[in-house]
Amino acid sequence: MTNQDEKNGTTDSQAFLEIDPLRDVYRNSITHTPAVTRSLQAHHTALLCIDLQYLDAAPGHGVFADVTASGIPLEAQEYYFDRLQTTVLPNVRKLQDAFRALHLEVIHTRIQSLTQDGRDRSVGHKRLGLHAAPGSKEAEFLEQVAPIENEIVINKTASGVFNATNIEYILRNMGVNGLFVVGVYSNECVSTAIRDACDLGFHVTLIADCCATVTPELQKATITTMKDRYARVMDTDEAIAEIQKVVEP
Repeated sequence: MTNQDEKNGTTDSQAFLEIDPLRDVYRNSITHTPAVTRSLQAHHTALLCIDLQYLDAAPGHGVFADVTASGIPLEAQEYYFDRLQTTVLPNVRKLQDAFRALHLEVIHTRIQSLTQDGRDRSVGHKRLGLHAAPGSKEAEFLEQVAPIENEIVINKTASGVFNATNIEYILRNMGVNGLFVVGVYSNECVSTAIRDACDLGFHVTLIADCCATVTPELQKATITTMKDRYARVMDTDEAIAEIQKVVEP
């Protein structure tokens, strides 16, 4: 390591990690193609809101009913809920209102079993002890960002909504080929949905200030991994400005 490297606090390996030699290829072919704009113009883009429910996004409920048993350190919980309350939920609501005003689809997913005892859950959710029974508080959406009349709700019992439900069939039936994605956790259900949607040919946009996970490091890593590989990354104000510019009511 040179003296200059020492001054800058960098090494050759660190510099290498900041370089993505395929970034421009993916941007031009996958994430930033003209088809993204055409999808919006044709009302073929939907807002996908992932798992904003009491099970995993409300203090004192579900995963967080027992602070110590959750397995998530108190500091991480404080970070997560502060980000949800001050940033994510207000921004999701702003984005929902913008999509609704322009008559674009707003679609909601949540973790909810088909049965009261959860025997239909995925093996993974059984191992994790995740269960939101029909009609339970855990299955309820957070009021601030809950579905309104006639919006589609898709229930799932696994991380990946595309693997665990018929969402692709539903989207294809409605002619939807673009998705703006928000929700929790960024590094789990949100990123899984983005990867799967991209692989299936959907035009995906991740709204960075509309998603959260339990540490800032995981949040940053998720955004870095998704950006210009599987999705465009925008913030709420950028997304609203784009759809208001491109979409006619």
